[in-house]
Amino acid sequence: MEIKDVKEKIKHILMTNYDVIMEEKISEQELRQYIDKIIDMLNQKEKELLSNHHVRNQLIQEIIDAMIGFGPLKPFLEDPQVTEIMINSFDRIFIEKEGKMQAVSSGFSNEQELMGFIHKLVSATQRRLDETNPYVDFSLSDGSRVNIILPPLALDGPAITIRKFLRELNTIEDLVARNTLNSDMAQFLLAAVKAKCNILFSGGTGTGKTTTMNILSQYIDKKERIITIEDTSELRLNQDNIVRLETRQANVEGRGEVTIRDLFINSLRMRPDRIILGEIRGQEALDMLMAILSGHNGSMAIIHSGSPQEVISRIETMIAMSSVALPLWVIRKQISEGLDLIVHQAQMLDGSRKITHITEVGEYKNEEVQLYDIFVFEYDESLATTEKIDGRWRKTGKIPKFIHSLQRVEKRINEDFFKEKI
Repeated sequence: MEIKDVKEKIKHILMTNYDVIMEEKISEQELRQYIDKIIDMLNQKEKELLSNHHVRNQLIQEIIDAMIGFGPLKPFLEDPQVTEIMINSFDRIFIEKEGKMQAVSSGFSNEQELMGFIHKLVSATQRRLDETNPYVDFSLSDGSRVNIILPPLALDGPAITIRKFLRELNTIEDLVARNTLNSDMAQFLLAAVKAKCNILFSGGTGTGKTTTMNILSQYIDKKERIITIEDTSELRLNQDNIVRLETRQANVEGRGEVTIRDLFINSLRMRPDRIILGEIRGQEALDMLMAILSGHNGSMAIIHSGSPQEVISRIETMIAMSSVALPLWVIRKQISEGLDLIVHQAQMLDGSRKITHITEVGEYKNEEVQLYDIFVFEYDESLATTEKIDGRWRKTGKIPKFIHSLQRVEKRINEDFFKEKI
């Protein structure tokens, strides 16, 4: 008999009463007292294993964390250097730490314990997770985003992905300190936000798009009314005049679904000064463009793409798949007239995240939407390794068409600002 066997025995007794515990919303202190009583009921040999006060307290805390806390995930959620937690099955957990993927030795005891943890997470939300709806997205109270998918879709058992909300990233200076961008780029983007430019934040999964948009959104004037629309609430804005909207899944009968597009259309009736979309991925692309062209400037949104050029083709595809039939040249002309900037972000081979392009969306010419890079990140191929990416940000010398709008909010941004310093 080992301590881990005693721990499993106590957890088994608790799991037998799991539903009662959850229904009563038992506090940590009450659960501790309950565990103490179970320990007192153990046989003498089992009690001897827990005779050391420190060992007993540690075992009790581990059980409490498993029942009403985050169990084996707790140290990773508390570690500020861990950005992502991935559970492939109950005994296979990976984390991303400082941009690097690594396996960890801790895990859940069995699939039953993992399912108990999943039900505990989901029960605190208004989301549904069952056989008819076997995957779900939601946010933890700290803003971290959670995705769960169940068998039979997940072949090796329930899978969980947690993208942590990074508390230490709050200002544009924090992003500069992390080498996500340089100070000139930061100054330019702050001016673009204050000048109510329409900005798309693009990049692949996990590249930091949401973090960058969230931080820049903090600099919107507090006098403005902001509407945020998300599938899963992640944005954490500190303004007072803000309305946060979130989509809703269909119920068991398949009714009641509320989509991003539904919320966007409704938001136009809410007297918004700014509309911020968590992600564009469907017919709302056309709605957003139409709203911008009708005077709702200052919109910001996220879109998944591999490059600024791909952003345009993705929007074209989304609009083409909508219920409104428009010629391609009309779509492209609306894109060129509605959007101002694309801020493209990527994760480097060394795990760092950088804004690689700040690109102006230019005019419609030669049957194409013209794109003009204002800032680009250039790799030094002779020095780049998987351990450390070397390179620099460069100004292209392109002066954006909306420079006068920038100068109204930031006098230091003149034509000389866009010249590369030698």
